[in-house]
Amino acid sequence: MTIVVTGASQGIGAAIAEAFATQYDDARIALVARSTDKLESVADTCRDHGATPLVCPTDVTDDEAVAAMAERVRNIWGTPDVVVNNAGAFTPAPLSELTADGFRSQIDVNLTSAFVVTQAFLPSMRERGSGHLFYTASVASLQAYPGNAGYCASKHGLRGLARVVREETKDEDVRVTTVFPGATHTPTWDGVDIDAERLMPAEDIANTVVHAYALSDRTVMEEVLLRPQQGDV
Repeated sequence: MTIVVTGASQGIGAAIAEAFATQYDDARIALVARSTDKLESVADTCRDHGATPLVCPTDVTDDEAVAAMAERVRNIWGTPDVVVNNAGAFTPAPLSELTADGFRSQIDVNLTSAFVVTQAFLPSMRERGSGHLFYTASVASLQAYPGNAGYCASKHGLRGLARVVREETKDEDVRVTTVFPGATHTPTWDGVDIDAERLMPAEDIANTVVHAYALSDRTVMEEVLLRPQQGDV
């Protein structure tokens, strides 16, 4: 099976790649992010679990780079079975300080990139009649958080995009799952004075993705919300 994971260099993306590598001996995993060094480290871990990684340094906000990455994956392994749209950026700022460029930047990374990656792989999934698209959204897709207009707008939009993809492909045997994680122990929280025990392990998010994929073809986990046991941070 072939899996493509964007934002795979660290955090939830790296955990998802490693979870698939652990659960599926035949996993071929395309690791997509900007940092080659970090991707190589994740690739080593996937390799240790018996998977075959493919390091794909890519800026997902560059449409031509995404097209080239998708063509490379298809040329080597064919149409992927799973595409995880996980690339994202979190840059908090109150409205009084948020610039138009800062707003657009988060839309580009968190929303537009998922659309472009989806467009790159979905046609061949439809032609084959199978595939599973994942979108890593956020609790910020469901409610407003002051000081996070760019992030909330992008993540609300991501939920809308995923829902449309689901409606347009459900009769073509393509499954679509959106995951809404709350505060998760990732580099996003580095330097923040919060006990790590208050944050969810990235591995829990990753295992949820793998479990959703493992369901029978007759079932799709459309949306799943995960929060720390004690609630939002």
